[in-house]
Amino acid sequence: MTDPVLMTEIWRGDILESVHHGHAVVCDARGEIVEAWGDPSAVVLPRSSSKMIQALPLVESGAADAAGLTETQLAFACASHNASEIHNTMARDWLAALEFTEDDLRCGPQEPRDIGIRDELIRCGDPVCRVHNNCSGKHSGFLTLGKHLSAGPEYCDIDHPVQRAVQAAHEDLTQADSAGYGIDGCSAPNHASTLQGMARAMAFYAAAREGNGTRETAAARLRTAMAKYPEYVAGEGRACTNLMRAMGHTVAIKTGAEAYFVAMLPEQGLGVALKIVDGSNRGAENAIAAILVKLGVLDPAHPEARKYLDAPIRNWDGLQTGVMKASAALL
Repeated sequence: MTDPVLMTEIWRGDILESVHHGHAVVCDARGEIVEAWGDPSAVVLPRSSSKMIQALPLVESGAADAAGLTETQLAFACASHNASEIHNTMARDWLAALEFTEDDLRCGPQEPRDIGIRDELIRCGDPVCRVHNNCSGKHSGFLTLGKHLSAGPEYCDIDHPVQRAVQAAHEDLTQADSAGYGIDGCSAPNHASTLQGMARAMAFYAAAREGNGTRETAAARLRTAMAKYPEYVAGEGRACTNLMRAMGHTVAIKTGAEAYFVAMLPEQGLGVALKIVDGSNRGAENAIAAILVKLGVLDPAHPEARKYLDAPIRNWDGLQTGVMKASAALL
């Protein structure tokens, strides 16, 4: 077991105030490690970083095409969204088109991350609902696949045909049996994997090309949709959306709870998996940005990149009090 390495430093003036350690792996299209920090064999729950794997059966089964899903809906199936108007409208329209209702979703009600939407609910006295859950796109995909398979309504059960298909995809792409699973914040199972396994899966997505078999075509469609429509994957003000735009919609990236991050680099055929061990999202955002710069797909001078690299820390009066920066190990 290799210890996690220092990845992110928080400086206040000339004093190193806080640090974040983690593991990260870059794999090529053969699944081989190109570069690694920390322990590639560390077993971690990828949380929402695995949503494109969870969405793979939706596309390769033919369910997405049978339901007439659009490219934006494919991006939304991989989303951890803000519950902004575009997200809520898409979820409601998707459910209605398939003759489902919000009650068919098995994700719980969640307060919108979009402050304007949240405040409007408060002003109107409207309740927070399941559509507002940041995983409602993924669950809409699960419902679509379940309907296509003529399966029962409890699609979050580990033995449900939907979850069996998800586990099979996970094990095939990571090239290992599931290392176990936890129940995610949205009530769906989330399979654990080594960092190398997840990086290997992301490299498959990166190298996948439409027309090269059913699975590759499905993976390429999901990756392309994410990169093309990053506002549906996360939302305004989010690192996923900001950085995919900064990279010209050529690279797909996805965050997961407890400071996980993945990236799919199609031109290089590389996949990245990253975990900050203390669960700090600021550490994960800084580290993934540094790795994307190192791999040549993110310009460190881009204004969006600078929000996460050598990012100034300011107090309530606007005075710069410190800086967040990547460690020498990443640079």
